[in-house]
Amino acid sequence: MLAAFENVTFGYAGVPVVRDVSFTLHERERVGFLGGNGEGKTTILKLLTGELVPDSGTVIRKRDLSLGYLEQSGGFTADATVYGAMEEVFEEDRRLLARLKETELAMAHADEAEMRVLAARQESLAKRIAARDSYHTDVRIRTVLNGMGFAEAYAQNVATMSGGERTKLKLCRLLLEEPELLVLDEPTNHLDVSTLFWLEDYLSSYKGALLIVSHDRYFLDRLTSRTLELDRGKLSSYKGNYSRYKTLKEEERKVEERAYEKQQEEIRKLRTYVEKNIVRATTASSAQSRVKQLEKMEVLEKPLAPKRPPVFRFSYDDTPYECVLRAEGFDLAVGGKTLLKDVSFSLMRGQKCAILGDNGTGKTTLLKFLLSKDARVARGRFVRVAYYDQENAQLDPAERVLDAFWGVHRGMSRTDAQSLLARTGLDAEDMEKKVCELSGGLKAKLALALLQAERGNVLVLDEPTNHLDLPARESLEEALAAFDGTVLFVSHDRRFIEAIADRIVCLENGAITSFAGGYADFLAQRRNASPPPMSAAEPPKERAAAGYRSKEERAREAQKRARIREIETRLAALEEEQAALTEELAACGRDFRRAQEVTDRLAALSAESEALYEEYGGLID
Repeated sequence: MLAAFENVTFGYAGVPVVRDVSFTLHERERVGFLGGNGEGKTTILKLLTGELVPDSGTVIRKRDLSLGYLEQSGGFTADATVYGAMEEVFEEDRRLLARLKETELAMAHADEAEMRVLAARQESLAKRIAARDSYHTDVRIRTVLNGMGFAEAYAQNVATMSGGERTKLKLCRLLLEEPELLVLDEPTNHLDVSTLFWLEDYLSSYKGALLIVSHDRYFLDRLTSRTLELDRGKLSSYKGNYSRYKTLKEEERKVEERAYEKQQEEIRKLRTYVEKNIVRATTASSAQSRVKQLEKMEVLEKPLAPKRPPVFRFSYDDTPYECVLRAEGFDLAVGGKTLLKDVSFSLMRGQKCAILGDNGTGKTTLLKFLLSKDARVARGRFVRVAYYDQENAQLDPAERVLDAFWGVHRGMSRTDAQSLLARTGLDAEDMEKKVCELSGGLKAKLALALLQAERGNVLVLDEPTNHLDLPARESLEEALAAFDGTVLFVSHDRRFIEAIADRIVCLENGAITSFAGGYADFLAQRRNASPPPMSAAEPPKERAAAGYRSKEERAREAQKRARIREIETRLAALEEEQAALTEELAACGRDFRRAQEVTDRLAALSAESEALYEEYGGLID
């Protein structure tokens, strides 16, 4: 057992947020933690870490538990370079290696008595170094930093980075520290798709336990084997990942409803019998028996009705011509950096096209260019574009919510405006608030209400699922899948992409590549390293014949893989020889000449290992 909650209750200003919560986390468990916006998930995490103290109940933690906590906005701060900040994790490893080196140098000039002491110290240090894998710290740092997208940022000072980048660095630091319990609150925020896949692979072999709060259903399905759900202050536990939880929760709800209805029917029958027979002398005794039966009955609580998710409906008035957007032979640059060079893009009526690419490749920049009045962008006739901005920049923070909506859509009656806002997930109280008082999730729902009212036949969406909880995401998926217009969108939510896209456009290496088919087809093609199906401007039949890499590039990649295998084989041999020599050194006794030879050989092996590890780190970058 790593940690446990026993009947924990906590609230703010006397208002309970969580009530009578109990659960246990065990070694190496993989637990997903779900709940709607404002349900109290973060409160429970802070109770777990000790940042908050329960009003009642007990939080138990294993003695000397090492716990790492990534907060949603928990950026890492340090007056150091990115690489230097990660090196700090391995200070003890550097100290051990320095002591081993000092010991081996001292052995070269030691007498018999000193040699026994030094040999014992060397053996002890070697065992500790092997147990901690201290020789591989550089490889471990490079693996994590490169996987998380910092391959070009080793020398950058942490203080100059954005909040999102510093949150990613905090996660890098936690991965290198390897705590027994790693608590991650929305770890997939700020990550592009390729980084998400890398993080999943890394965490799938993590040695400690994981407690993950996330809206990324792919991430939860891949990593978790138990699911905790916080719903209206009550915590429930389900065996299985997110998809299994959905099935079990629905089955549980049906069983509870049937049991409740069956008991209510039994109660009605008993009460009816009592009312008809309590005053009759011949049946009074049996009626009293039923009264006692009713008194002893443990009445089931009426199951809580599932929360009603927001409802989205997208419709339009006019059908556009077949080609809704086209731009040919354009470049895109930001801040003097060229993102796309001499590319073309077209979008046909009815397509649902997802734009993918690593952070910084120009996805949002491309959307804004296609929406601009640039002469290189041509729109088809009768095209009406409705745009969702992930920053919600069109919303005035000081404006009342109802006014922010109604001010844009004056043609809609007040009743219709309120009805649309309510369907989208904003209640009467929310409508009277200022925009700045809304949570991120409610702001997103307000922006989606505005989007629906636009009645666009081409929807352009930039990260529409950001800040939405899982029921809202799934409702939006259903609405967009049912929409018979055109959709162009950017998203990091892979389940969302899979549910909607029938075409994938990928931005990489300053170019645009288009893939016919959905997200699963795109992944299959990328895994098989097949040629890209077509360029973004070409019709489906005009496919490029070239592969992803030239023959020379593939040859260099093969040579690189071969060299990596050679180094791994040699390092394994060096470790075996070092272990054998260390044992031999301990048995040298008074044979000082042999001891000197062994010591010299160990020094040579250590130098060769360091050189190979340095080369290895460069090859896997």
